[in-house]
This record gives sequence, C-alpha cells and structure tokens, in this order.
Amino acid sequence: MLPRPQITRTLTALTLALTLAAPVARADYPETVRDHILPGYQRLAEATAALATATEASCATEDLAPAYHAAYDAWMGMQHLRFGPVETDGRALAILYWPDPKGSGARAQMALLTGDPAKLAPEVFAEQSVAARGLPALERLLYPDQALPADPCPLIRATAADLAQTAATVLAEWQGGYADQVITAGEAGNPLFQTRKEARQLMFTQIATALEMLDDQRLGRPLGTPEAPRPERAEARASGRSARNVVLALTALRAMAQSLTPDAPKTDAGFAHALDLLAALQDPVFAGVAEPNARLKVEIIQQAVAHLRELALGELGPELDVGLGFNAADGD
Repeated sequence: MLPRPQITRTLTALTLALTLAAPVARADYPETVRDHILPGYQRLAEATAALATATEASCATEDLAPAYHAAYDAWMGMQHLRFGPVETDGRALAILYWPDPKGSGARAQMALLTGDPAKLAPEVFAEQSVAARGLPALERLLYPDQALPADPCPLIRATAADLAQTAATVLAEWQGGYADQVITAGEAGNPLFQTRKEARQLMFTQIATALEMLDDQRLGRPLGTPEAPRPERAEARASGRSARNVVLALTALRAMAQSLTPDAPKTDAGFAHALDLLAALQDPVFAGVAEPNARLKVEIIQQAVAHLRELALGELGPELDVGLGFNAADGD
C-alpha cells in the first residue's frame, strides 16, 4: 500500500490531468439555436399575436402603436436569419418586404383596401403579394402620408392576423424538428448538415450578410450620395424607426456572435463602437443626411459598420474555422 503523502500526490496529479484533458466549455451553434434563435422566434410569435389581438379592440394608431412597435422590435431581433422555416414560401418577405423601390406594395395594398372584402379572408390573404403584407404594410395603414380612400380597419386586422400566423408557423417548424436538425449537424442520419462545420458556416454567413445589408441598405439608401441624399428612403421612416432598427439589428447580431464564440474581442468592440455612435446620433429617421454636418455622423456610423464586418470576417471566421457561404439574401 502506498504511503498517504504519495497517495495524495497521485490523486492530485490525476485530478490535474483530468482537468486539463476535459474540453473547455465554449459557445457554439447549439447555444445559438437554444439561446438566440428559439427564444427570438418565440418573442416574435408572442409580439405579433399580441398585435393581432389588439386590432380586435381598436384600429386607431395611438392604440396600436405600442403593439406595432413591439412586433417590429421582435422582428429586428431575428431579421438577420435567412435560412430554415423563415425562408419557406417567402415568409421573411411576408414579414418585412423592404426595400420596395417601385412601390409595388402600396399599389397592391390600395387594391385590397378598396377591393373585394373576400380577399381579406385568412386563407386568401396569405396568397396575396408579399409586398402588400407584413410590417411595412401595417405602417402604411397606421401612418399614412395622405388620407386613405376607405376604412383601413378590416385590412389592418387581416394584415396583423396574417403576420401573427406567419410568425407562429416559423416558430412551430423550428420547434417541430428544424432546431434538432441544426443542433445535431454532422451526426449520422442528419439530412440537412453533413458536418458540424456546415452549421457554423451557415451561422457565420448570417452575421456577415446582415452587416452588409445594414451598410448598403439601412444606412446606404437614405445616405444616397452627397449630391443626392435620399432621407425619404429610410426604412420605417413614417413610424420613426429608422435608426432604432439599426440599433436593434446590431444588438441582435452582437448577441448571435457572442453565442457562437466568446473569443472575438475585436468584433465585440466593433459592435460596441457602432452602437455608441448610434446612441449619440439623435436623428431617429436619418433626416440629417441632407445637411453636411449631420450627414457626416451617419457616414461615420456606416464606416463603423463596414469596419465591423471586416473585423468579423477576420476574427470570427478563423475562430469558427469557416468562411462565407451562400445566403438567401444574396439572390440567385
């Protein structure tokens, strides 16, 4: 039998060896699914359901504004995800069809507003153009730029109900099997992902593509050019949400990045810098892009977002051992 001091030393060495051999706990895409994606879609389903319920009591803007903004906030927490159930049947576009440079949504919506009420039945409304549905459609009805030609309440209710149904369907499909397919990437019998790396690449691509969209669309469209600024092109301008949407999108992307890996300090600092700039902006609809000094502040934010994307590509990608892949937002 070994002497007690030697037994103690042996046990200590064994404990140390086991500790060093144990895998270090770290975030990864299963955490992203459990802690970011599923709760986010749950919030979206709840917020849109609350909005639909609110329309049953009143269609007045002052009564619906809180529920409308809550639903929009919830979507901005998830709008960067362009894969899985939200892409089926164009559901993401049915929630937010923007930009709409040709105004097709407004035209289709006016036809619904003044046309056959039968088209507002849920099963029929779900077949209407995605441009005439979702959050921008509600904004046009709640914050019209001119008097509407008919009572908007039936269309408001149909639009809100359709939005709630779409969000509920997306959540149900994630909970009903899609989440498990992502979490078990690389395991035998998984028909969706052959390797774990494929799942990481998909998640990373969502972040990189969403940052590009923020730069090019949510900031780039209202900026236009110095000679031709276009503040009227800002997203959700009528309801005063343009800058708020950028803040919420960055906040959600930061949370997703942190859920994938905590080992990206430069990227996290880039998010913090961009959010600090937005907090100091005090221009909710980017109206100042037409004035040189105020425009410079938005241009600096755009540069910060572009730099943030470079940081993410250079730091998150190697940390996750992935590169950019195809994203639905890329088009054909």
